[in-house]
This record gives sequence, C-alpha cells and structure tokens, in this order.
Amino acid sequence: MCAGYERQLLGCVGIATMPSSLRTLIVFALLCGSAAVGFVLKSHLLERFTQTGALESMSLIISFLVTITAIVVGLLINATKSFIDATENHWAIFAGQLIRLDQSMCNYGSESEQMRRQLQSFAAAAIVKFWPADDIPIGVTYPDVRQLSKDEAKQVLSDLLYRIELGIIQLKSPDPLHERLAADCFDQYKEFARARWSLLLAPQNSLPAPFLRMLVAWIMIIFMCFGLRGPANPMVMIVIMLSATTLSSMMFAIIDVVDPYKGLYNISSKNMHYALDAMLTDNTGKGLAHLYDAASDPVLTLTEAPQPIKSQETAFASSQEEPKGIRPM
Repeated sequence: MCAGYERQLLGCVGIATMPSSLRTLIVFALLCGSAAVGFVLKSHLLERFTQTGALESMSLIISFLVTITAIVVGLLINATKSFIDATENHWAIFAGQLIRLDQSMCNYGSESEQMRRQLQSFAAAAIVKFWPADDIPIGVTYPDVRQLSKDEAKQVLSDLLYRIELGIIQLKSPDPLHERLAADCFDQYKEFARARWSLLLAPQNSLPAPFLRMLVAWIMIIFMCFGLRGPANPMVMIVIMLSATTLSSMMFAIIDVVDPYKGLYNISSKNMHYALDAMLTDNTGKGLAHLYDAASDPVLTLTEAPQPIKSQETAFASSQEEPKGIRPM
C-alpha cells in the first residue's frame, strides 16, 4: 500500500520530466521524508513491538535490502556509462560517413555542388536539433528545426536526404571515370543511410521513466525501514541525511542521462561539428574528376626524335686507338 502511494506521488510530481537538479532535490526530500515517516510510526504506533528480537530481524532484512539496492544502483550506473559510450560511437560513425559522402561528391566535380550544400544543411540542422544549447553553425544555411516536434524535424531532414539521393541517381556520367565516381557516391550514400538508421533506431535514453519511479519508491521503503529501526536522536538523523545525500548524488548521475543530449553527462557534439567544418573547408567542387581532366590535356608534343649523343666513353676510346703502321716496342 505504501509503495503504491509512493509511486502515485512520484507520478504526480512528474519526476521524470523535470530538470536533473530539481529531480535530485525531490529524491533527497522524499528519502528524508520516508525516514521521518518511519520515526513517527515507530514512536506512535509500533513502539511496543520493538523488542530485541524484532530489532535484530529488522536489521537483517535492512541489510538484505541495502545490498540488493547497491547492486541495482551499481548496475544502473554501469549501464548508463555503456549507453553513453555506445551512442557516442554511433555518432562518430555517422559523422565519419558524412565526411566520406561529401568527399565522394566533391570528387565527382561541380555537378554535385548543389547536393553537397544540401548535405551541409542536413548536418547543421541535425546539430541544432539534437544539441539546441550548442553554438549555432555559421557559414551554412539550414532549415530551422529547433521549434519543430521530433517527428516533424525527422520528416524535414528525411526530405533533404531524399533530394540528395535523387540527385546522385540523376548524375550523368560522360566518361568511365565519372561513371565510377557516381557509383562511389551512391555506395557512400547507402552506407551513410545505414549509419543514420542505426542511430535513429538505437535506444534514445538509458532509463525508462516508469523504472526510475519504481527505483525511487524502492529506496524510499528502505529509508522508512531506517526510521523504524533507529532511535530518533540527532546523530541517527544526521547519518540518515548524509545517506540520502549520497544516494541522491548517485541518482543524479543516472537521472541526468535520461535525456542524453542535455545536462552535465550529455553526449558531445564535437564529432558532428568536426564533420561540418570538414565539409565546409573544401567547398570548391573540384575533385578527382577535375584532376583527371587537367592531366588529360597535352603538355608536351614531341615532333621528332632527339639525335643520339656520342658518349664520352666512346670518344675516349677513339682517342686511345693506336696509330697505323707503328708497332709497340
């Protein structure tokens, strides 16, 4: 009954939708309040049942609950760290595919310049959508998706990519080199699309909100047991408050990653900024095809073969010939 009431209370305060610092303070207050409820129940209703045997049994039960809680919190912190590392790895692969696709279109030549600008707009829009608190990208135009919902922003970015894909398919290849470059552009686009869908379909948070509420309710029950077990003196209350502070700080590290793109322990956007900077650095539209065209121009035309040059060794040998009619002594 108490656990159900606590879950309803957590749902009413909306603990899973508040900023991390405020949610941490609420968790601290709930833990201290649970201990206070335990003290009140013990002093007013259950004081006559606190014999030595009952207290020893409660200590054993509390030790078991604390051990289980420590294991669960440790596993959650480890899962949170693994989630951050895996998501950052997805973004690193995605940024690398962005650079490779842009370089492939740059290699094709000036015909792909419009698609390169669309790809740069896509990268800038993705940055402002996932990291709205970061600096706004400069030097590139992009659709403002910050005020759009998640589905609307996804549709706008998908439309940009569809136009890029259609432009790659419509590339006309005047020679075998451009044909191979166009095929490479399409292959790189397919790899880029695969990396994008892997990122979109991956888990977007490390801790579901219902599980977070259940975990806090579980810890509140343990602190209520602390109040039932310990005497209501200042020393015990200070220790309980310090314990609540420690658990609240650990919960902050877990709660802060519920939205992995905000807070202190967020996923960094440096890979996407690096990719966008690399795409904007070489914006000339001249790639391998341009170098091939330059190399195919005739530079030197030989009209006649050079005359043979008499080597110094031949001349030296001729100078050493014996005069006719003279015999050596």
